[in-house]
Amino acid sequence: MRLLLAEDEKALSKALVAILERNNYSVDAVYDGQEALDYLEADNYDGVILDIMMPKVDGFTVLKEMRAKGNQIPVLMLTARSEVSDKVAGLDLGANDYLTKPFNS
Repeated sequence: MRLLLAEDEKALSKALVAILERNNYSVDAVYDGQEALDYLEADNYDGVILDIMMPKVDGFTVLKEMRAKGNQIPVLMLTARSEVSDKVAGLDLGANDYLTKPFNS
């Protein structure tokens, strides 16, 4: 299974990549929302893990643009934003699930 991970905290990104690869996932990691959009245009993924607060383009905008283009890849929002309104916004935009940081692996 091939995943795109969009997470601007490089230490967390590297840890997530290591965990996912150890569990037999193939992972491309990007560090801002524009990069995520570029990768999604250029390649096929089985799933996307999106942070919300990223440079250039936020995760909500990435998700909104994906869904507007008809891209129905499953999306997990992974973010420090834990307010109910943020969770509702992410799910309303088409996220399949919403996980807040910190989390246990």
